[in-house]
Amino acid sequence: MRPHSRRPDRPSTTSPTPNRSPRASTPARAWAELLRLPALFTVPGDALAGAATTGARPDSRTLLAIASSLCLYEGGMALNDWADRTEDALERPHRPLPSGRIRPSAALTAAGALTAAGLALAARAGRPALTVAVPLAATVWAYDLALKRTPAGPAAMATARGLDLLLGATATGGSVHPALPAALTLATHTLAVTTVSRGETRGGSPLAPLAALSTTGTLAWRLTRTPGASGEAPSRHPAADALRTALAAAFVTTSGRPLLHAALNPSPPLTQRAVGGGIRAMIPLQAALAARSGALTSALLTAALAPAARHFARRVSVT
Repeated sequence: MRPHSRRPDRPSTTSPTPNRSPRASTPARAWAELLRLPALFTVPGDALAGAATTGARPDSRTLLAIASSLCLYEGGMALNDWADRTEDALERPHRPLPSGRIRPSAALTAAGALTAAGLALAARAGRPALTVAVPLAATVWAYDLALKRTPAGPAAMATARGLDLLLGATATGGSVHPALPAALTLATHTLAVTTVSRGETRGGSPLAPLAALSTTGTLAWRLTRTPGASGEAPSRHPAADALRTALAAAFVTTSGRPLLHAALNPSPPLTQRAVGGGIRAMIPLQAALAARSGALTSALLTAALAPAARHFARRVSVT
């Protein structure tokens, strides 16, 4: 469920980056790098935003959906590196598999085990949740193994993120219908970021970051609008309205500024920063969607994940 077709925020192979030396790595760090540990903070907000659209408070089934999402996400991360091990040996030899810190068979086993665990947790949350989790897992595996480098790659990644939000909605409320507008919003942002990521290693045209910048502005504007015929539950607390406006601004700032820089100069480093900003912007976007549905507590809990994500990203690369 990573929102990119290739690894975002990846430095060029000639620029120095921290934590690249296998000799300085422990097994725990190697697995943290493989599983992109800091990126996990972008996952719980999917289920919380989905649950918020149902109008019900998060419960034990919501927690099961979050746990399922985390497992499916991490399974996709491990599978991604397994599928990319030959390419990484040439372009990114510092990664855990080509550097020999983790065996390819261990990564593939982890991918299968985490996916199985994610599906089992979804089943515990109820049949509606499992009905969403199965195509979500299938989309993740299809993306990593076949679709990543094809024109269908961005759409597949966007589908995975949208389904992840629907997983939280079905686990909590049993239906996907109230969550469809929110899922479409999250999927649209994911599609834009993934499309930009196609130029992260070689640079490219400014058209993709410009289009993503326009998408960011449009989504932020829609987040500040009062829900009505869209099918989402209206805000039930004035504080939620103020909060979603602030979160929409945070979303624009986090995603829009690096996109503007990449549009002005679509070099690999600036494109990588734009993709990284788009990934980090998932958190204020998820929080704004929760606030838009009137779920003030869920919005605040989601927003609180952003500082932790930044903190751990300084220790372990999200890419």
